[in-house]
Amino acid sequence: MLEVKNISFSYNKEPVLKNISFSVNTGEHLSIIGESGSGKSTLLKLLYGEYDLSKGEIHWNGKQILGPAFNLVVGYDFMKYVAQEFDLMPYTTVAENMGNFLSNFYPKEKQERINELLEVVELSHLANIKVKLLSGGQKQRVALARAIAKQPEIILLDEPFSHIDNFKKQSLRRNLFQYLKEKNITCIVATHDKNDVLSFADNMIVLHDNNIIAENTPKELFDMPKLPLIASFFGEFNTIVPYGIVYAHQIKVIEKSDLKATVIQSYYNGSFYLIEADFKGKTILFNNQSELEKGSKVSITIVK
Repeated sequence: MLEVKNISFSYNKEPVLKNISFSVNTGEHLSIIGESGSGKSTLLKLLYGEYDLSKGEIHWNGKQILGPAFNLVVGYDFMKYVAQEFDLMPYTTVAENMGNFLSNFYPKEKQERINELLEVVELSHLANIKVKLLSGGQKQRVALARAIAKQPEIILLDEPFSHIDNFKKQSLRRNLFQYLKEKNITCIVATHDKNDVLSFADNMIVLHDNNIIAENTPKELFDMPKLPLIASFFGEFNTIVPYGIVYAHQIKVIEKSDLKATVIQSYYNGSFYLIEADFKGKTILFNNQSELEKGSKVSITIVK
């Protein structure tokens, strides 16, 4: 279990995180969300022992995680951290990068492990290509594979799919998170992408103004967002009196209603149109299966 107890951290006396506490059970997946500059990456670095805490303690299975003031070499053997900057060997192949930390005493087992990793990150076809020739997204996939090569007890991922295009992102996300669950590897992800969270995280925390402002399962936070900041992470939303926070998909066009809206614009969004409309002098957004004529008046209902 990871236990974070009342930690605080500052850069040059400027507070970044204050009185942060949470725990993560072995094998669980925790997502950390928050606006840019909220301290997500800093929190991961503190968990890894890259910085010294201003206050508080971090423990993994009873072992205290300490920073550079106590460790000559940053990090621990049981933990891997994948940052947004990749630490790869550019002049060796993809396969060699993945096998760099694996033992050479058992060459057959090593190769089998490399092949497994290549499949997880979908790079089998590039196994013998030098890393310097890869795209940014492909390098990120190599970095992810290297991190799980020796099956750490806990892995810290900072925006793990940020460089990967949509053609590969969906399947890679499923492959990686499923693999971590199967191997019972604790996973902590700092992300701005709701798709990293909704289907995969057991719990999530929301950082804002140096503090944790919400902590719960993704479903609970999605279904009952107490703050606009939380709702904005999941999608388009409105604040409508007396209904409170209303997602765009919770507003429906019906034949007749006392609630009337005037269409301002329709935006094609693949499986639906996002409609921008005036409602009682305030702009609202809602989803609709078809485009609506600009200036037309429609009846709506709110389904929560």
